Amino acid sequence: MTPRTKEQNEEIRLRRLAQIRKAAADVFLNKGSLLEIRDVAIEAGLGYGTVYHYYSNKGDLLHDLLWDALERVGGAPVAPHTSTSGEEPANRPLAFASAVDTRNLAVADFQSGSHETTASAELGPVAAASVRLLQLWAEDHALYLLYKLALEGFTSLPEARSTKLTAAFQDEVLAPFAALMDTEHAADEDAASGGNVAEQPYRLQRAEMLLAALVGCASLSMRREKLYEEARDIVRFLKL
Repeated sequence: MTPRTKEQNEEIRLRRLAQIRKAAADVFLNKGSLLEIRDVAIEAGLGYGTVYHYYSNKGDLLHDLLWDALERVGGAPVAPHTSTSGEEPANRPLAFASAVDTRNLAVADFQSGSHETTASAELGPVAAASVRLLQLWAEDHALYLLYKLALEGFTSLPEARSTKLTAAFQDEVLAPFAALMDTEHAADEDAASGGNVAEQPYRLQRAEMLLAALVGCASLSMRREKLYEEARDIVRFLKL
């Protein structure tokens, strides 16, 4: 048998890490801090020794899982925008890709057989972003876990690690989401009081409360494995 190349070994390593982290996110949602490496191995369908080779303790695994999720989130929600060529910007953040383009939500409705295309087209940027975010949580539990633990202050991690993650989450997710909320509020209020916006702590607090509400509402639907289908119902319930 021909030996694997360095590139092939690296591809296998990255694929294995992704498999382990996905399994860890699923297990953590059910068991929380009671998660053990053996649980992750069972969920991933891998041998205990294989998982232990990559992660000898659950603290390192959770830490890497959260950073990986944060990197994949990619930062900010943006206001509805399409380039002059009609194509979507290539650097759209993952967590809000297509979220604020309500036409994409309408297309998704049509493809899934839904009759709610009109309602989708009428969603504002914050509501549309929230729907897409809920749907992404349904598809990728690591993203949901990132938001949930971030809003709890990453208390499952040592302070040195939680402090860095909290700061990064605030810069990459919370602050941009607050800016999106400001944009919609300014449009609704028609001028935003001479261009002034709320003080930074209050802006972040509003964004934090909204995300916390989404996390809380998502929990029940996620346990029923209905979060993707019920995303719009949650947003309507929150009157976004």
